[in-house]
Amino acid sequence: MCLGIPGQILDIIDPQHLLATVSIGGVKRSVNIACIVDEDHPVDACVGDWVLVHVGFAMNRIDAEDAQITLTMLDEIAELNAMTQ
Repeated sequence: MCLGIPGQILDIIDPQHLLATVSIGGVKRSVNIACIVDEDHPVDACVGDWVLVHVGFAMNRIDAEDAQITLTMLDEIAELNAMTQ
């Protein structure tokens, strides 16, 4: 099982190597966007996209509403976990 965490692409830092800066819960990370780039969605069109990130790769694009729902659920899980420790 793998877990993809929602993040938003802020900018493209290396278009040749398909690297972007993605904000994941307010933390900025360098992420490979090769899996979400194609002829219909080129590198420059990725800025602003919400994506699921797994081990440094943007695995697919998701809509902003789904991203927010997932982030809210992850926050709730973290709060419950903190209360049990």
